[in-house]
Amino acid sequence: MGGGFRVLHLVRPFLSFLPEVQSADRKIPFREKVIYTVISLFIFLVCSQLPLYGIHSTTGADPFYWMRVILASNRGTVMELGITPIVTSGLVMQLLAGSKIIEVDNNVREDRALLNGAQKLLGILIAIGEAVAYVLSGMYGSVGQLGVGNAILIIIQLCFAGIIVICLDELLQKGYGLGSGISLFIATNICESIIWKAFSPTTINSGRGAEFEGAVIALFHLLITRTDKVRALREAFYRQNLPNVTNLLATVLIFLIVIYFQGFRVVLPVRSKNARGQQGSYPIKLFYTSNMPIILQSALVSNLYFISQLLHRKYSGNFFVNLLGKWKESEYGGQSVPVGGIAYYITAPSSLADMAANPFHALFYLVFMLSACALFSKTWIEVSGSSARDVAKQLKEQQMVMPGHRESNLQKELNRYIPTAAAFGGICIGALTVLADFMGAIGSGTGILLAVTIIYQYFETFEKERASELGFFGF
Repeated sequence: MGGGFRVLHLVRPFLSFLPEVQSADRKIPFREKVIYTVISLFIFLVCSQLPLYGIHSTTGADPFYWMRVILASNRGTVMELGITPIVTSGLVMQLLAGSKIIEVDNNVREDRALLNGAQKLLGILIAIGEAVAYVLSGMYGSVGQLGVGNAILIIIQLCFAGIIVICLDELLQKGYGLGSGISLFIATNICESIIWKAFSPTTINSGRGAEFEGAVIALFHLLITRTDKVRALREAFYRQNLPNVTNLLATVLIFLIVIYFQGFRVVLPVRSKNARGQQGSYPIKLFYTSNMPIILQSALVSNLYFISQLLHRKYSGNFFVNLLGKWKESEYGGQSVPVGGIAYYITAPSSLADMAANPFHALFYLVFMLSACALFSKTWIEVSGSSARDVAKQLKEQQMVMPGHRESNLQKELNRYIPTAAAFGGICIGALTVLADFMGAIGSGTGILLAVTIIYQYFETFEKERASELGFFGF
């Protein structure tokens, strides 16, 4: 019993109070899984539209404006915090476990339960902390305007929504539904954002008369109402500060590139040691860690933005606060945008003109994205149990060997592929994100990448589940 175990044992008294979804005691039929998944999504979407009771206003700057789509959150609603608490707590616990600060033996059932409980408890504490920070920072009006009763009520609503997200994610993860709740909510939010920006019927007065927000609707509206059709086309393709057709085409292009890259994999042949003639294969994908690097990078950046904005609002003259990030109100939508410090340099340039004016900013952003994604990808295989050592151990337990290689060489052979696939896959994910951001794709490069990888995962899960239950011809 090392000292690390005592840290996990601190969670034990809280386990009985934490909300928990019981593991399925039977095999859940495919149709039932689909129903559970749809119900979970419906609850999330209702929470995303349900306005917070007791707020005075939401007219101030939005600290999470940049990350709303990726964090599956919606301004001024019960789902204000989105998946931030659960992703951040998962990131912290995985890093603590991976760096051996907290010792966890995944083969011991109690350890797994304690780690899960610790992650859940930390998620609830983060939700409480963020809810209190939101209210005290004046995002819904000053505490004086709100009154103590309303302020407490808002905090309770946000915390309750955080607990709902944790429970829905656990429900799907424990085999009642398909995939994970986090992935489902992210993909839905991103797709909703892209469709809205393409077909939104909302009109905005930008000084050139009323314009439609949706890029496709604006294209037809301009072509019908303007006499100079060439100029109308140019405006529809290149208009500033509103979604345009070029953004939409860039989004489609990135979607196609990511789908193409999803098929890249190295297939290693394996065979059973006991059952003669039983052949199999172990595929190692280019995107070995899937979208985890970009989720972890988003969680890191969003938390840095949030802390930086809160500090800048209170101590804008301090050198270290300005080094972390300088912020100013944008002309459009009243959002705060970073104009200096680390927060500015890790934000994508807003346009090609911005890139030309600040090449160092573009270069720093490119290097940051590539190195962060590669680093998170390499770290993730170690902490999530998908490193060469873990895979070799799994194959040995299943009595599988690689033809032409001694059993002792299995880990060495896997080491040739897995760390490279993780690091290079992470770099590719970072590069695609940067490309999408530079091209001005709708929903940000990170968002599109997450949406495509998650939808692809769901498609694979759907096919696998359907193949295992051929009786359900209805799906």
